[in-house]
Amino acid sequence: MTLMDIRSARSVAKKGSTRKGASTADGERFNEFTDMIDTLNKGSVNRSFDAYGDIDWDAPEMKIIENDERWILPAVDPIGKHPWYQSQTKERQIEIGMWRQANVAKVGLEFEAILIRGMIQYVMQLPNGAPEFRYGMHESKEECNHIMMFQELVNRMGVDVPGGPRWFKIVSPLVPLASTPLPLTFFTGILAGEEPIDHLQKSILRSADQLHPMFANVMAVHVAEEARHISYAHEFIKYHLKEMGKAKKFMSSLMFPIVMRVLCDVIVKPPKSFRKEFDVPKEVMDEIFWDSEDGRALLTEVFADVRMLANDSGLMNPVSRKLWRALKIDGKVSRYRSQPHEEMAA
Repeated sequence: MTLMDIRSARSVAKKGSTRKGASTADGERFNEFTDMIDTLNKGSVNRSFDAYGDIDWDAPEMKIIENDERWILPAVDPIGKHPWYQSQTKERQIEIGMWRQANVAKVGLEFEAILIRGMIQYVMQLPNGAPEFRYGMHESKEECNHIMMFQELVNRMGVDVPGGPRWFKIVSPLVPLASTPLPLTFFTGILAGEEPIDHLQKSILRSADQLHPMFANVMAVHVAEEARHISYAHEFIKYHLKEMGKAKKFMSSLMFPIVMRVLCDVIVKPPKSFRKEFDVPKEVMDEIFWDSEDGRALLTEVFADVRMLANDSGLMNPVSRKLWRALKIDGKVSRYRSQPHEEMAA
């Protein structure tokens, strides 16, 4: 299919960039978006993983053993950094660490399930020839592998974790329905789920001296493929914002940080059952998430890439900037995606 064929198909869509009367700039943006998708498609073909073909779950080194100190949370984890956690016995630190990592994986697979359902619904309403179709199916396949991988990790760890909070489980079947009428809002929500877990996993892989190989392998696979998914969400948002009128774009600028802040808690903050399970004082939980100086610093750090996206796409304006500050997620902006925090600070 030629580029002209793809453009003709795309123009059938409700807000296609190549509709009659579109400017040269519209066509150039469409070309850039299509080229980006083509690059991601090639990446999915040339570098993809299988949950069971690429991880040897039954290898001797993968065995879960009692009192394995490799499950102690590193200091880059907000819980692992807190004095309350560090004051616990080694056995208790291991128990908490395993629960924590298993629950993050469980919440992660719940997010992936929402993404798959919404992505399938979104691509099914696209016209023939739309460049997003193939990429959407590639990503859905990869997310299916991530769900199997995360659930296998949880099962083998033997920790019966609940995943996300109750309200999240109630609304999760409804969220994918937004992907067709409100695709920008849907992909903003997906990005809000992907960015925090990606940030935490990269930080752990960069800083931890010793990790359990099962956990390390799962994280490495997820980070490798999630880079494509986050790139697509960034470019999707930038591309479709350029087609919006001023009023809708302004409303999106206000919705953007709110969605980021709410869903960050779902990913990073354990549910209430964590407090009960390990008898964590309420003031400790409040300090970790996010009243302490360290907690607020991490909350700011998590969204450095997203603030870059907001700046680049015109979602950062005087009003929305105040909202970012009120939500305590303002701060320095990444110069490039996944820029290490230490480099930004320097």
